[in-house]
Amino acid sequence: PQAIFPDPFRRGNNILVICDTYTPAGEPIPTNKRFNAAKIFEHPDVVAEEPWYGIEQEYTLLQKDVKWPLGWPVGGFPGPQGPYYCSAGADKSFGRDIVDAHYKACLYAGINISGINGEVMPGQWEFQVGPSVGISAGDQIWAARYILERITEIAGVVLSLDPKPIPGDWNGAGAHTNYSTKSMRNEGGYEVIKKAIEKLGLRHKHHIAAYGEGNERRLTGRHETADINTFSWGVANRGASIRVGRDTEAAGKGYFEDRRPASNMDPYVVTSLIAETTILWKP
Repeated sequence: PQAIFPDPFRRGNNILVICDTYTPAGEPIPTNKRFNAAKIFEHPDVVAEEPWYGIEQEYTLLQKDVKWPLGWPVGGFPGPQGPYYCSAGADKSFGRDIVDAHYKACLYAGINISGINGEVMPGQWEFQVGPSVGISAGDQIWAARYILERITEIAGVVLSLDPKPIPGDWNGAGAHTNYSTKSMRNEGGYEVIKKAIEKLGLRHKHHIAAYGEGNERRLTGRHETADINTFSWGVANRGASIRVGRDTEAAGKGYFEDRRPASNMDPYVVTSLIAETTILWKP
């Protein structure tokens, strides 16, 4: 057992528990990515920097029997993208009852969920978790994903974390990871941010390999993504690999956003790799 959350379904004294899993020989099983992440987050240099994460988890709700997005006509397509992002209305917003139930369940479970919004593609939504410190970011995203899967099950809807559920002129789904260290949040932090971004650029291929399966279908350079093969960064640029907010540039300190991770990424892998590259790795 590694992390405990009050159970929003059974309530009372019941809990949900995130566990490390091992082979009979005592080795962590291949999918137990928490084990190595914990080692990185326990490193004294990382502990001293207090890495904060805010993760934007995008997902798509699918109709159960046809595996087609919620609110889409079966076998057909809705009107083009534009009116759906952060929208309200029965003709634009599909599945809000699920999204709100998930939000409340996460609050009950003590997950630091900080927002929800309808996404660019109809039937696609996002929730944000954070700021969370170190390994707890991964614990909270996994717990929130599990709770969402349980709620979609009750609603008779299928949850998809595919990074590009519908090919063509439709937005993919990502898990933008916002990140800062103590040095970045303090005076002179913007210079620290620029150095960190430079290091991330040098390990671009290494990061892409760890940022989710099928991400090449999403990172095309269109639909608010950067091309998978090129590393870029910019202020207020949603088409870059790394986006720095205007407020961070203006304040000279703050955080940045890695826009490369796919919606199906493992948060233990992504958060620990960003910490490793920006704090521990020497080029």
